[in-house]
Amino acid sequence: MSIPQIFSLAMVEIVGDYGLKEYANLGGWHYLATGLVGYVGVIILLIVSLQGSTILLVNNAWDGASSILESLFAFFILGERFNNYLQYVGMFMVIGGMMLLKIPWKKAHPFHIPSLKGGDANK
Repeated sequence: MSIPQIFSLAMVEIVGDYGLKEYANLGGWHYLATGLVGYVGVIILLIVSLQGSTILLVNNAWDGASSILESLFAFFILGERFNNYLQYVGMFMVIGGMMLLKIPWKKAHPFHIPSLKGGDANK
């Protein structure tokens, strides 16, 4: 797992979330397709991120990256705002938490496609 992978995972999740939100409220096959493609991307990037890492680290990093990116999207694109300044302090604490996870910028080993037979995912 690396910083670019985890932020890519969060960005693809935003695409899926947006598509499914619009589908839920407005309907339309193109919104449904956008949401589904986004979540297929999430599955692929999650598999890539989990290779050579732990669920504990990947999940915390993903949650933090998702919180940061979706908050920036909501603030700058959708024009949403928090009601209390302490909520902004909380966002800076999320950024601090991401730094404390010490996620590397480059993945330690290259990705390989796992076998569907099982048992050889680490080979």
